[in-house]
Amino acid sequence: MGLFTQLPTGLAEVDVIVAGGGTAGCVVASRLSEADPDLSILVLEGGPNNTGPTIGIPALFHANLDPATKTNLFYPANKSDNIGGRVLHVPSGGLLGGGSSTNLMMYSRGQRSDYDSWKTPGWSADEFLPFMKKLETYHGPGDRELHGYDGPIHVSRGTYNSTITEDQFIAAAEALGRHETKDLQSMDAINATERALHYISPDGKRQDAASCYLHPLLEGGKNPNLTVVLESQVIRILLDDDKTATGVEFITNPAFQPGEHHSQVVKARKLVVLSCGALGTPAVLERSGLGCPKVLEKAGITLSVDLPGVGHEYEDHHLLTYPYKTSLGPEETLDPIAQGRIDFGDLIKNQDPRLGWNGMDIAAKIRPTDDEVASLGPEFQEAWDSEFKTHPDRPLVILSGIGAFAGDPRSVEPGQYFSVTCFTPYPFSRGHVHVTGPDVSDPLDFDTGFFSNPLDIKKHIWAYKTQREIVRRMKVYRGEVAAGHPPFPAHSSARCITLDAELHGDIKNIEYSAEDDTILEQWLRENVNTTWHSLGTAKMRPLDQNGVVDGSLSVYKTKKLKIADLSIVPSNVAANTNNTALAIGEKAADILIKELGIEVA
Repeated sequence: MGLFTQLPTGLAEVDVIVAGGGTAGCVVASRLSEADPDLSILVLEGGPNNTGPTIGIPALFHANLDPATKTNLFYPANKSDNIGGRVLHVPSGGLLGGGSSTNLMMYSRGQRSDYDSWKTPGWSADEFLPFMKKLETYHGPGDRELHGYDGPIHVSRGTYNSTITEDQFIAAAEALGRHETKDLQSMDAINATERALHYISPDGKRQDAASCYLHPLLEGGKNPNLTVVLESQVIRILLDDDKTATGVEFITNPAFQPGEHHSQVVKARKLVVLSCGALGTPAVLERSGLGCPKVLEKAGITLSVDLPGVGHEYEDHHLLTYPYKTSLGPEETLDPIAQGRIDFGDLIKNQDPRLGWNGMDIAAKIRPTDDEVASLGPEFQEAWDSEFKTHPDRPLVILSGIGAFAGDPRSVEPGQYFSVTCFTPYPFSRGHVHVTGPDVSDPLDFDTGFFSNPLDIKKHIWAYKTQREIVRRMKVYRGEVAAGHPPFPAHSSARCITLDAELHGDIKNIEYSAEDDTILEQWLRENVNTTWHSLGTAKMRPLDQNGVVDGSLSVYKTKKLKIADLSIVPSNVAANTNNTALAIGEKAADILIKELGIEVA
């Protein structure tokens, strides 16, 4: 029918309801609509449409990180002593397309052992790869057998790159034992750097799930079987006495349509697919009476289905970002745009190629040497031997090089900066997310779990020292932005410096004292942040292992209720999570098309 902000009159029942118009939800709805024109599909999305320059223009991605934006949801976590008594606010895409409409657009796949570790028939790396290929039109180098060339999502280098920072970072990493590879996203490459690709088309447009999957079907009424209702928050899934999903209850989102609103019900004849994300999906399940009995009792919700895994073992990649001063020219970073030193109208008028650039030209997946592992202590050695030594394709840290100051551009003097983001993809720490009451407006009991396991700090101690040595060997390096680094004392060889020229000669690694390491650890606690790679809160695992869905994405102990989003991920992936979310959507659609008996030509 089209795109609406209210449920169309008379639309009381459809065949399939997709509850949540996030990344995977858009893929599922699109593929189902294309597969069967007689299948009526309704998407309910809590946020607005994904329109406007901050969405479509890659260079403006930083605007979506502003806490005042309405393009993202910001989930406040519980205050934690493990991170210096802070309250983290974890972003999640709050509009059609979900995180794919607001993320940093890095093209990044997990490793082969990641998907094999899911230990679920149909979801191994070899079985999942066809869905990774199906989603993409790949414009990069590498083995053609590993990529797709006719999918909805274009993967390219965009319209601009800073070859200076690429060449210098790659050369510096090479000097320290990390080689350049043509395709870091082959699922096997490790201890390597690459010239990064992005979810940006060759002509410079963001490639999100809504724009690439849904909008083409909605334009001109091409697919009348597909209806999308925006600004509508899903309260709960409706279950009958047989635990069959019969529909959903939702309410108009007051953040976009102020006033008094009453909840509405829409029925599903065949299926409900829950796709509200790793933070939204467990809340919908628990408000529906599915979850841990103790959690639901405390929240005043009647138990319908005993599923203790709902909201259990939340995971996110732990992020630290380090900015550096450089001798780069204004055309080599995004700082002039982010700091407002260039008129945006002129950029548009001149079709400036930097608009199709996210500033992130470098990616790396790296591991420590045996000696470096040993230096982190016997407890870390034991964890390494268990989790990493037997999986040689697993990186300890993922790095990205950013041609910009990675932070509030108003907090630094005008200039050209280079930043390195470091995140650890396999956290030992775990958190949770649960409701505290039956209403959408009730706050969540949300614990990120960050650094609750001290071994995660050990990873970042190594990561800090490693990335800093790479940057120090770049010719454009002119010192650290002190506010973005630990406050090492003036007498320390690790202190922040400012240079007038590049470092020359035989550059020695910085030696860190015990005092420096103590300062570094405290600084990490006070500055660790989210990558907004939330996942794993409704895991695809056996029921007796706190699983919530099986390999067909069916919610245990229910009928006609599926989940398709990052909440189902049973164990973490060494990648930015957008690719996994898109591929989950493709895999879910394939499962549903077969279960619904739809014959695809």
